[in-house]
Amino acid sequence: MFYVYVFFDSEQKKFYIGFTKNIQRRLSEHRAGKNKTTKRYRNKRLIFVEVFVSEKDARRREMYFKTTKGRSTLRVMLNDALKEF
Repeated sequence: MFYVYVFFDSEQKKFYIGFTKNIQRRLSEHRAGKNKTTKRYRNKRLIFVEVFVSEKDARRREMYFKTTKGRSTLRVMLNDALKEF
């Protein structure tokens, strides 16, 4: 299985979008500050995960979410969740 995940930082109002094959290990690395990009996000929360059988499909979805249109789509999809921040 392959995973596309999204963190949201409520202070900076920014998404961090990632891809992994091992979701538990990757989330632990983020929480431990082992990722230099998310290390500076103090209020990061995991707000979205999608699971794929195909690595190619997962990478394509990750790349889409990293576009301006993809980030807009995330904001629409997660509108209610983002109100909680």
